[in-house]
Amino acid sequence: MRMGKIRTPFFRIVVTDSRKARNGLSIEEIGRYVPGQEPSIMEVNSARAQYWLGVGAQPTAAVEAIFKVTGDWQKFKGLPGTEGTLKFATPKPAKSIAYEAAVKQAMDEPKEGATTMKKKAQEKLAAKANPAPVEEVVVSEPTVSDVVVEETPVVEAVAEVAAEAVVETPAEEAAAE
Repeated sequence: MRMGKIRTPFFRIVVTDSRKARNGLSIEEIGRYVPGQEPSIMEVNSARAQYWLGVGAQPTAAVEAIFKVTGDWQKFKGLPGTEGTLKFATPKPAKSIAYEAAVKQAMDEPKEGATTMKKKAQEKLAAKANPAPVEEVVVSEPTVSDVVVEETPVVEAVAEVAAEAVVETPAEEAAAE
């Protein structure tokens, strides 16, 4: 019997009288099938299924396929493979175990400051921990032997500048003519 939401169906495996309506009153619910999960859930009360098959109940094709997967059909017919091919989901760990592990991990963390730093704070901390290599610049002060002093008499330099000034003045040349 199909039940559930539109896109999440689940089915009940029921025993019903063939003279009753398909969706009518059922005699007994002996299992359920949930195809929407991986692996799909197939739960069958094996003892009750064997009883009803033994008293002459005829399973539908879909229920017979489920009985073959669970191994109940092989038990009824006396065929090998009574363990079935049903896959079981791995059990999820209890939430309390996950909580205890998280608390233990939190206790191991350092107690100083925030657990995550801002980007600039991380950069400053990294700079303090690993100082960048400073390039040494050698600045040598000039010594007396490095300095070359050119000795030019001041009087000669002034005389040369004055001679050039006299030669270059055109007003005097014009007045002299």
